[in-house]
Amino acid sequence: MIGYHGRTGTREGTPALSWEGPASAIAYGDGDARTCLERLDEPCFVVRNGHGTGVTSVGAASTSGLPLLATGPALSRRSLGDPAFLSTYGLDAAYVGGSMANGISGEEMVIALGRAGMLGAFGAGGCTPARLSAAIDRVQEALPDGPYAFNLIHAPYEPALERRAVELYLERGVRVVEASAYIALTPYLVHYRVAGLSQGPAGQVQIDNRVIAKVSRREVATRFMRPAPDKLLGPLVAQGAITQEQAALARRVPMADDVTVEADSGGHTDNRPLVCLLPSIQALRDEIQTELAYETPVRVGAAGGIGTPIAALGAFMMGAAYIVTGSVNHSCVEAGTSAHVKRLLSEADMADVMMAPSADMFEMGVNVQVLKRGTMFGLRARKLYEFYQSYESLEAIPGPELAKLERQILKRPVAEVWDGCVAFFNERDLSQIAKARENPKRKMALVFRWYLGLATRWGTSGEKGRELDYQVWCGPAMGAFNDWVRGSHLEAPENRTVADVAGQMMDGAAYLYRVQSLRAQGVQLPSSVLRRRPIRPN
Repeated sequence: MIGYHGRTGTREGTPALSWEGPASAIAYGDGDARTCLERLDEPCFVVRNGHGTGVTSVGAASTSGLPLLATGPALSRRSLGDPAFLSTYGLDAAYVGGSMANGISGEEMVIALGRAGMLGAFGAGGCTPARLSAAIDRVQEALPDGPYAFNLIHAPYEPALERRAVELYLERGVRVVEASAYIALTPYLVHYRVAGLSQGPAGQVQIDNRVIAKVSRREVATRFMRPAPDKLLGPLVAQGAITQEQAALARRVPMADDVTVEADSGGHTDNRPLVCLLPSIQALRDEIQTELAYETPVRVGAAGGIGTPIAALGAFMMGAAYIVTGSVNHSCVEAGTSAHVKRLLSEADMADVMMAPSADMFEMGVNVQVLKRGTMFGLRARKLYEFYQSYESLEAIPGPELAKLERQILKRPVAEVWDGCVAFFNERDLSQIAKARENPKRKMALVFRWYLGLATRWGTSGEKGRELDYQVWCGPAMGAFNDWVRGSHLEAPENRTVADVAGQMMDGAAYLYRVQSLRAQGVQLPSSVLRRRPIRPN
């Protein structure tokens, strides 16, 4: 039953408010109270009469009538997050479906979120220019006015891919990129940002190319929150890539419009807790804003570990301008991966994840978080990195160990794998093969990256016989999501659509905001209404 432990009567000389409306509309039972609280587009009132304390969404506050104990305003998805984020990108909710490489967050996911008034980012990492070009065509045809974003991933060992992606984005008018895995700014990222700057009629800086940067460290966040450095602007001007005027305008705006604080997530992650990291980056933003006084301050969003409405609300209550999800979308219908992977993800618990070497930054020792349950990829990838650390070339690996490597992990001779590497880089970046032929350790890295890179593709295509080698990016949010949806229509992966998942998360967060607001006013609510389960769409 509903109770109240606050104070009634007058306070500081102000008369207590009352509620006026039909007594028959007051709900006292748990089920009826939940129905009333879930009418988010209507205000709610907690009132008391001879039957006890109840809740209603009709009537109005008044100076006469039944005692009004607490109120909750009407809410919507638009109520959460920063309104400036919504207006900048033309959204109905401060919700972003983050990019997952190799087109796992593909065209269908981006389009579905865009049509639902939310922002989806195409996972361009690992895609060839031809694949990326086709994706731009499809998304722009379906969402000519947006909203949509494309990923721009830092590729320190394949800079030609990053350069070509920027060229495509500039040529095709892609106005929003999600920049990820950056340790330092690159000329290509700066080119994209600054090429979209112009001066408005009132002298303001007009920004046409938006950057949403994923970060998990203060030093990286600083680079995105400050203007592009002169050492990168100068060469771009000299090359004719940007104008002198654009370089001057670049000194007045940050490198990113929005910075996403990425905590314990799937894929590239530092496994940091959001409750520690988000306030730190927000404080950094405030320090830089005080120093540089941008016309529009950098907004700070939250990602990593957000797989339930209560996690989403927690991020918003900490001041996040928007939230970004990833792992929960990986198991959705629109995700560009196999049914086998989606089933594994739908069965995962929070502890069913581990860190493993990444394909794109293997030599640097960078790790990604992957699914552990149902696959041996994580353990096998770690074994490859142990070989890389221990030996200077493939030839230096002892014969028995090499034979075991070929039999259990590569499942083919090293020479055959190398032939595959040559064919692969002939289409992407010929310089990689030339460098490997001059450096035996580099050649070994490419052979090992062959496995790491294909492990994702085997999972997305559902390669038979390679199930134990599937690389599935996943964070603990997946397990939390599975716990939350258990027993609902979203338990089965074939029912998980990305727009429904997003809507359930945002509506659930708004519902929980209302519940917590009433509790803060002294209302005692039954435990049965303190959580919101997914509601099947009509």
